[in-house]
Amino acid sequence: MKFLPALTDCLRQSLERSRNFLSDGLNAVWSLGGVVDEALLEELEELLISADLGADVAREFLELVREEARHGRVSTPEDLRSTLGRFLEEALAGAVAPLALDQRPSVILVLGVNGGGKTTTCGKLAAALKGDGKSVLLAAADTFRAAAIDQLEAWGKRVGVEVIHQAPGSDPAAVVFDAAKAAVARGVDVLIVDTAGRLHTKSNLMEELAKLKRVVGRQLPGAPHESLMVLDATTGQNGLAQAKTFHAGVGLTGLILTKLDGTAKGGIVVRIHRELGLPIKLVGTGERVEDLQPFDPKVFVGGLLPE
Repeated sequence: MKFLPALTDCLRQSLERSRNFLSDGLNAVWSLGGVVDEALLEELEELLISADLGADVAREFLELVREEARHGRVSTPEDLRSTLGRFLEEALAGAVAPLALDQRPSVILVLGVNGGGKTTTCGKLAAALKGDGKSVLLAAADTFRAAAIDQLEAWGKRVGVEVIHQAPGSDPAAVVFDAAKAAVARGVDVLIVDTAGRLHTKSNLMEELAKLKRVVGRQLPGAPHESLMVLDATTGQNGLAQAKTFHAGVGLTGLILTKLDGTAKGGIVVRIHRELGLPIKLVGTGERVEDLQPFDPKVFVGGLLPE
């Protein structure tokens, strides 16, 4: 996908709080004595857990540091940063995967709890795909919130993409049915479906989302081609628990991480990928239309760690 600003610059700016947190922490750890001993490793473990990398990832990295120190390859704070950088890049190597857009129309279900930036992400994604020369259609299937329909329509006008919608309170499956029909009739390349993050009824959210998948699958065999959860990076452990619930209930194909600029715990990205085993397809790096970027582990780690 095409974007105006350089990914490196955007991601570096959005990770400033996390980078400063790690920079100050690594300096404090090394100032304990400047040698890799158990006292330093204990402080390093606490720092990494505080950065939301998680205990398992932290312990794995400590073993690597012990091994590198035995061979004389960690003797300066720069060595420690470099070792951490290599470790994180390797931990995230399997997180990269392109959007599955080979079919026409390709259907992308955008999932997640309310407040995570789901509807905004739909608009940004539509703009990015349109900028790539693809024809796009949006579907407002979060019919339980009138504000969500209005917000998606506003995004549609902003980026020049039509929105299929019905009145608030309508059956979301009916919206998806109409949208799939419209996508085929108009020969569009991509249909993006904004879904509910909670319900005002007693019905189960996962059952409702599974129903949407069945409806679109009947209209377009093989669809949805992507079921992406928008995950607010600032929610940390709660966000990870949410993602596990959505993955178990609906079956996710990947993640879109938003609000990386709002947290000092960017390590959650590594933890999310390691614990869920899902690719991170896109990251949100700010408020602008173009602030949605394909995930790149090398660029991410470069923005996360101090120079």
